[in-house]
Amino acid sequence: MNPISTNHKLQSCKHLESLTSEQMNLLGTVVNCKEVKKGDYIYLEGENKDKVYLLESGSVKLASNTGEGKMLIKDIIHDQSLFGENIFAGNAMRKEFAEAISDTVYYEIPSDYFKQLAEENNDFATHVLDLIVNRLYDLEERLKNFVFKSAKERIMYFIRKTGERRGIKIGLDECLINHGMSHKEIAFLTDTSRQTVARVLSELKRTNVIHFSPRKPNKILIRNLAAL
Repeated sequence: MNPISTNHKLQSCKHLESLTSEQMNLLGTVVNCKEVKKGDYIYLEGENKDKVYLLESGSVKLASNTGEGKMLIKDIIHDQSLFGENIFAGNAMRKEFAEAISDTVYYEIPSDYFKQLAEENNDFATHVLDLIVNRLYDLEERLKNFVFKSAKERIMYFIRKTGERRGIKIGLDECLINHGMSHKEIAFLTDTSRQTVARVLSELKRTNVIHFSPRKPNKILIRNLAAL
């Protein structure tokens, strides 16, 4: 991809709005655009934090293996999002892996240049700090939900939050989400079991809170967001 085309795409990203024209032009010359298929890894646990990533399209799962075949899903990243941005801590190694859960296009930004941008541009540094803090807040919310909410409530919370953040409005009251995850992945994200996820989704469908097709379970039509 040539620098002019890359710059045009990068300029539309909200995370880069505070960069100057000079910084944006230089960024276009140092980034590397890549395409991966669903199931491909973007980086692995234990790798060096030598890059920050900007997602152009697709979805990415950030997770770590906890042993005995179990996994902790830390976050699901969608279009136009930064990830791998926590490069300022003392640990130079990744503590999670990033896996595409749909066909994905992303940019690699060298960590050294990303740090340089944060040092030179206070607004950009503040934005990155806010992003890190908000992700920590989301993890804290998950911990609170695990302690105080039932398994059903946690799954309903996941559907509602996905609808609020990424839902496509259909008519007056309905919205459509495409979460791109299997029941097992939703279970990891909500600290439940695959069987519980299947049971709760079927119950919500039966009571007309949501609707989905057995052929396309990743797409959920939320009929009543308030009921979640």
